[in-house]
Amino acid sequence: MKESPITIFRKHGGQLRMSEALSHGVTRYMLYSLRDKGIIEQVTRGVYRLTELPPLSNPDLVTVSLRFPNAVICLISALYYHNITTQIPHFVSVAVPRNSRIPSLDYPPVQAHRFNDEAYRSGIENRTIDGASVKIYAPEKTLADCFKFRNKIGMDVVLEALKLYRTRQQFNLEKLLMYAEVCRVKKIMAPYLEAML
Repeated sequence: MKESPITIFRKHGGQLRMSEALSHGVTRYMLYSLRDKGIIEQVTRGVYRLTELPPLSNPDLVTVSLRFPNAVICLISALYYHNITTQIPHFVSVAVPRNSRIPSLDYPPVQAHRFNDEAYRSGIENRTIDGASVKIYAPEKTLADCFKFRNKIGMDVVLEALKLYRTRQQFNLEKLLMYAEVCRVKKIMAPYLEAML
């Protein structure tokens, strides 16, 4: 017996891309019918979720991660996720490999940054937010990235994040220096880290 579309959604955490739904035997017609009946909702273009699920706690990060699985949440968006900034992100900052297409969405607004291979691959943590897999940089990698992009985001934001990291996270000098090396900002970061010891 064929599984119902609702069962297929539930088996996959209640959320599917259209391509995934189609590959599991849910037709476009079924998707639109379920949406029109209020059983599923369209989170963003090509992404659907069951309306019975609790509301998304972080809809912007989930939406961007579902639409662009290779994008990694970075800079202010990652600082905010790790609770080491008082800044409120006005867009979702993501890192993508240097040679990849820059993601763009109508909503939420996305600011993409191209990283070289080593900087892109280093420090990625896979977190589950509202049932979706979200790639986000570790706090230490995020701080190194912020030092690298200090002219874009402001040195005051970077230094505040470093202070909050020290008080709110487990201070890990070894990791900070390792990611500073990867991001080629070790000489810039070192004096600030030494001042904290």
